[in-house]
Amino acid sequence: HDAHPMGMLVSSVGALSTFYTEAKHIFDQELRKKQTYRLIAKMPTLAGFAYRHSIGMPYSYPDNDLSYTGNFLNMMFKMTELKYKPNPVIEKAFDVLFILHADHEQNCSTSAMRGVGSSHVDPYCAVAAAAAALYGPLHGGANEAVLRMLMEIGSKDKVPEFIKKVKEGQGKLMGFGHRVYKNYDPRAKIIKQIADNVFQVTGRNPLLDIALELERIALEDDYFIKRKLYPNVDFYSGLIYQSMGLPMDMFPVLFAIPRTSGWVAQWEEMLLDSEQKIARPRQIYQGAAKRDFVPIDKRRPVSPLL
Repeated sequence: HDAHPMGMLVSSVGALSTFYTEAKHIFDQELRKKQTYRLIAKMPTLAGFAYRHSIGMPYSYPDNDLSYTGNFLNMMFKMTELKYKPNPVIEKAFDVLFILHADHEQNCSTSAMRGVGSSHVDPYCAVAAAAAALYGPLHGGANEAVLRMLMEIGSKDKVPEFIKKVKEGQGKLMGFGHRVYKNYDPRAKIIKQIADNVFQVTGRNPLLDIALELERIALEDDYFIKRKLYPNVDFYSGLIYQSMGLPMDMFPVLFAIPRTSGWVAQWEEMLLDSEQKIARPRQIYQGAAKRDFVPIDKRRPVSPLL
C-alpha cells in the first residue's frame, strides 16, 4: 500500500498494452478511435483505484449514471452509501481543472508522448511514457512544490522575509513564471475563482492567506515584474486539491487524467502527418578532436568511485 499512486498509474497504463493486443494496429482508424476512448475512460478508473489501494480501501467501481468527473469522485470517495452523489461545486471544480490541464503545447510529457509514439508503438505504451515524464517533480509535481513552499513560509507575516531571500538567491518562488506565458497565466485567474467556490464547501485552506500575500507582494515588486514572474496554473491548484482532502502524492495523478486527452490528440496528429519520421535528435560531439591510443597495461588506474 505504500507504492506511489503515480507509479501504480504508469505501470497500469503500460500493462493495458498487453490486455488490448489489437492496439498495435495504430493505422486502423476505427481501432485507433477505440483505444482513444478506452484511454480517456480508463484513466479516472485507474487513478481512483490507485488512490483507494494506497489508503487501504476497497475499490469503488464506475457508475455510468454519473458524469465523467462525478464518476471519478465516486471512485475516489464513495464509502458505505448505496449511491454516491457528488457535491456539485466539487464536481464543477474538477470539470474546470480537467479542461484547463487537458493540453498545453510541447511540454515534457507531450514531447515524450510524441517521441515514443513516433516509433509507432501502441498508444498505451506511449501514454505510459508520457505519464512517467509527468511523474517527475519538475513537471507534474509543480503544485506540490507550491504547497511545500507555503508550508515552509509558515505564516502571512513571514512572506516579506521569504521574498527577500528569493531576491538574494537563497530561495525559489514556486508557482510563478511560465515558459510560454510571460504575463499572468490566464488559467491561474480561472483557478483562483474556482478556489473560492471550493473553499465555501471544504472550508478555507489555512495556506490561502500566505498565498494571497505572496501573490500581492510579488505582483507589486519590480524584481518579479521585470522578470515577468506571475502566478501560473500550479499556484492555486494544489490548495484546491489539499482542501478536498487529497494527499500530495495524488497531485500528478490528477494532472495525468485530463492530460491524457491532450497526449492522445498530439499522438493522433503526429500519426496523420505524412512527413513525420521517428524522433532522432542530433548530438554534437564537443570532446577532444584527436586522442592517441594507450595500451591497456600503460593506462593510469582509475578510481573505482568514478
